[in-house]
Amino acid sequence: MRAARFYGPGDVRIDEVPEPKPQKGQVKIKIGWTGICGSDLHAYLSGLAEKLMPDGKTPHPVTGETLPVTLGHEFSGTIVELGPGVDSKRLSVGQDVCVEPLISCMKNSCTMCSGGSRNVCPHASFLGIAGWGGGLSEYITADQTLVFPLPRGMSLEVGAMMEPLAVAWHGVKRSAFKPGDKCLVMGSGPIGLMVLKVLKARDAGWVGVSEPSVSRRKMAEEHNADALYDPRSVDVVAETLKVTNGEGVDVVFDCAGITASLALGIQAVRPRGFVMDIALWEDNAHVDMNALLMKEVTISGILGYDRVHAELLEAIAAGKFQGLEKLITRKIALDDVVEKGIKALLKEKDTQIKILVNPHRSA
Repeated sequence: MRAARFYGPGDVRIDEVPEPKPQKGQVKIKIGWTGICGSDLHAYLSGLAEKLMPDGKTPHPVTGETLPVTLGHEFSGTIVELGPGVDSKRLSVGQDVCVEPLISCMKNSCTMCSGGSRNVCPHASFLGIAGWGGGLSEYITADQTLVFPLPRGMSLEVGAMMEPLAVAWHGVKRSAFKPGDKCLVMGSGPIGLMVLKVLKARDAGWVGVSEPSVSRRKMAEEHNADALYDPRSVDVVAETLKVTNGEGVDVVFDCAGITASLALGIQAVRPRGFVMDIALWEDNAHVDMNALLMKEVTISGILGYDRVHAELLEAIAAGKFQGLEKLITRKIALDDVVEKGIKALLKEKDTQIKILVNPHRSA
């Protein structure tokens, strides 16, 4: 079968690789659609941390693979085969599914894995980053515990966005957010827009979005942001204080990953408020610790998610989310993954939000 494999920064190739066969407890999935993620862009530009992605010599401690690896961790598809021991009452051939691609060591000696926090296992990573196949291929096999049926009526295109939506869901869940809270989202790229969607689904009282791009602010408006701010021309802190009777917002979600956005968020949050970082940073943040101290602000971050797909899909089945398909801005074939996918997201970031790849589609 064909697969897009990562050999190193700037080097992604379409290769012929063996088609996988399901082992005990695994299902084989024909990939429907796969999203290109911000971490794929980071990898293409400069690589990822060794914890997440192996190099050409040292195998990843969970998958045992070295580069090249097949990319793609945001994907949906259709089950085409069940391996031995799969629960056929929950999963069946012909079923449309998505995958929670988080993998970890799962050793009894690992405090994080045994304690139910496997996303912060020292060796945690993802299918499509550390090995064991990826969504930018025609087929993949995955352990049945990672596979979730899509709600009735959900398209495979929307199903491919469950992984990044799960990041947003986990970020909101791990923060101090509660229904009715006033929140500020820094950045309305793919994750920022999904955080906005989750906050609305979970009954936020007010959600403002700070974003310099006109087109991305327009997208946030289409997804029901209550207020939109251009931080280059508007005093975002002053405006949020007006909305919150001079107190500041309850929770800030930083989805931009730059010092300026984090600093602004710390100023905009109320005393004893919460700042959640969901961005992957290129450079280290410079934090005004005195600003945190004077207001007793709590700041935290997340890595991916851990077993949240089931409750997220329940919320979607209950009608909590609308218009997810509007986040898809382009659909391409596997042959176009670099030029019309990765490079397009780097060059056209103001207008491209979620680009989906169909590995079975002709260019």
